[in-house]
Amino acid sequence: MTASNYSRFTRRQFLTSSTALAAASFFCKSENVLAGPPPEITTIRLEEFPAICLAPQYLAEDLLYEEGFSKVEFTKSTANVVNYAEAIDVSMVTAPALVADQDTNSRFLAIAGIHVGCQELFGNENVQAIRDLKGKSVAISAMGSGEHISVASVAAYVGIDPNREINWVVAKTSKAALQLFVDGKVDAYWAFEPQPHQLKAMKIGHVILSTAEDKPWSQYFCCLLSARREFVQRYPVATKRALRAFLKATDICANEPGRAAKYLKEKGYEPNYDLSMEVIKNLPFNRWRDANPEDTIRFHALRLYEVGMIKTPPNKLIAQGTDWRFLNELKKELKA
Repeated sequence: MTASNYSRFTRRQFLTSSTALAAASFFCKSENVLAGPPPEITTIRLEEFPAICLAPQYLAEDLLYEEGFSKVEFTKSTANVVNYAEAIDVSMVTAPALVADQDTNSRFLAIAGIHVGCQELFGNENVQAIRDLKGKSVAISAMGSGEHISVASVAAYVGIDPNREINWVVAKTSKAALQLFVDGKVDAYWAFEPQPHQLKAMKIGHVILSTAEDKPWSQYFCCLLSARREFVQRYPVATKRALRAFLKATDICANEPGRAAKYLKEKGYEPNYDLSMEVIKNLPFNRWRDANPEDTIRFHALRLYEVGMIKTPPNKLIAQGTDWRFLNELKKELKA
C-alpha cells in the first residue's frame, strides 16, 4: 500500500469505519485539549514496516487526522534500522537500536514508551541458553538493526562480547534474515511479531529468551516512540498532538484488540485477522502509563557502553537523546 493510498482515506471514511467505534471513547477524554492551538505543520511522515507489533503506528493514522494533520505519509522500510533522518518524522523503534543511533548522530529523540514484549530470541540445537551465543552465528538484516543491537545487548548482559564473540550474518532485509534461520544457515535469530508465531507454527528452533516473560527484559519497553529532533524543536504542538494520537492508538490495542486486528486487515497491513488478534491481545500495550521509558534507555545504554558498542556515557545519552515533557503532560490528560 502506497502513501497515496493512505491520504485517500478521508476523515469521513474514518468516522464511518468500524475502527472509529474503538477510537471514539478515547476522543471524548480530550476534547478540551483538541480545542488548543493547531499543529504548526499539517503533514507528518511515519514508517511502514511489516510487524504486527507496530499496530499503534498504523491505528494512529486516523487519529492524527483528528489531531489536525491533513496528510499522513508512510515510508516503507524492509530492514529494521534507524536510518531515516529526513524521510520520517515520528516512528516506533526498537529500544536498543535507538540507543545506538543516538550515540552516533542523535538525530532522533525518545519521547515515550509504547509496549513491552514483542520480541523473542530463537536458537537451534546448538543454542540452548543465552550464553551459548558465544562463537555462534546470528542472522540480522543490517549492522545497527534492531536485531543486531538487541542481541548485542542481551549478549553483553551475560558477559559475551558481541563485537568479537558472535558471528553476525547480514542479510538485506528482515525477511531474508529470518529465512537464513529457517534454512538452518545460522544458529540464532531475534524475531519480532509476527515472526515468533510463524517460527513456532513451522516448529523451527526454540525460544531462548522472551522479552514478554523473562526478566530483566520484561521490565523494559521493547519499542519506544522516537521523533526527529528537528521536528520536536520546530513543531512542539505537532509533536504533542502526534504523541497523543499514538498513545490513544496504543490504548485501543490494549482495550479492544479485535478492533485493532480488524483495522490491520482492512488496511492491508496483516491479512490474517486471527494472527493479529492473538499477537495484539497478548502484548502488554497498557504499560505506557506506569513504566518508565528512561529506565529502558539506561538499561540498554549501560550494556552497550560496557562492551564499547556506544561511546557516549548513559547519563549523557539520556540527557541529549530524550524528551519526556510531552509524555508527562499527556499522562495527566489521558488518565485511565
